[in-house]
Amino acid sequence: MIEENVKKLLSEVPKNNPFGEPVTVIAAVKTQNVTAINEAIAAGITHIGDNHVQEFRDKFAEICGNPRRHFIGHLQTNKIKYLLGKCDLYQSVDRLPLAEELSKKSAAAGVTSNILLQINAGDEESKGGFSFEEIYKAYDLIKSMPNLEVQGIMAMLPFTDDQKLLKSLAENVRKVYDRLKAQDGNIKYLSMGMSGDWKLCIECGSNMIRVGTTLFGARNYN
Repeated sequence: MIEENVKKLLSEVPKNNPFGEPVTVIAAVKTQNVTAINEAIAAGITHIGDNHVQEFRDKFAEICGNPRRHFIGHLQTNKIKYLLGKCDLYQSVDRLPLAEELSKKSAAAGVTSNILLQINAGDEESKGGFSFEEIYKAYDLIKSMPNLEVQGIMAMLPFTDDQKLLKSLAENVRKVYDRLKAQDGNIKYLSMGMSGDWKLCIECGSNMIRVGTTLFGARNYN
């Protein structure tokens, strides 16, 4: 089933978004076992994203095929040490204290950490991230921190059936990305879109999507 799901998704995702940028598919592997993850990689997945540090750490050595590793969940500062030097892209830098600690620990370890700044597109209390009003000041502050490289923006759209609202929010996230990209050549990723909304997000300019349920089926949290 996983092999079929991967091949179906990869056939449906366009090579480029409307802005001509290549689209990257990340398999969101939260709660998935190593066998399922390796099956997805064998079927064509080249990027995987974990939400939990413990899962990232425990499964790291058993995953085959050398995929690029992303951390896409809420990251506690005291758990950064488990990811240093192993994470290709921290997608969920959602607050200044996290950026400061990641910078400090990266410098101490002699590594540069690639990050995305998370925008709270729907201004939801249940989600982290910078508001549209905060994001530019946050970028200026974080851009100057040593051993961090800001490579783009990550966002999660609200769970709603209001397609007009979702499109408006996605377009606003793209505007932030375009403004930052115009002044910083390192900005190259707009990570936005999951199993339920990736098509809309790509239409609005996302060039990186994080898909789990579509590939692995409904998650079992037991």
